[in-house]
Amino acid sequence: MYDIQKNKTRTRAAKICLQSGLYRVQYSVFLGVMEKNEFDSLHLQLEELIDEEKDSIYMFPMSKDELKQTVLLGQAFDKDFVTDEVRSLFF
Repeated sequence: MYDIQKNKTRTRAAKICLQSGLYRVQYSVFLGVMEKNEFDSLHLQLEELIDEEKDSIYMFPMSKDELKQTVLLGQAFDKDFVTDEVRSLFF
């Protein structure tokens, strides 16, 4: 998930996340399964992109078991952004 001030940088960050195979579950929140080297590559790409004085990015690695234990309340995701593959991870 991220909080990025500049529109151009925010758009580029989203594209990088999508190109990395992540799914957008909210406007600034992405979810997906990645290998360690893919995670590290994404980390480096995003780190180079942002202004560390103004922007923030949170990357939370978790196991499939931890993901299955995630509690979602109310309208947790914008359903237009969630695919069946991501939704199936929460059952």
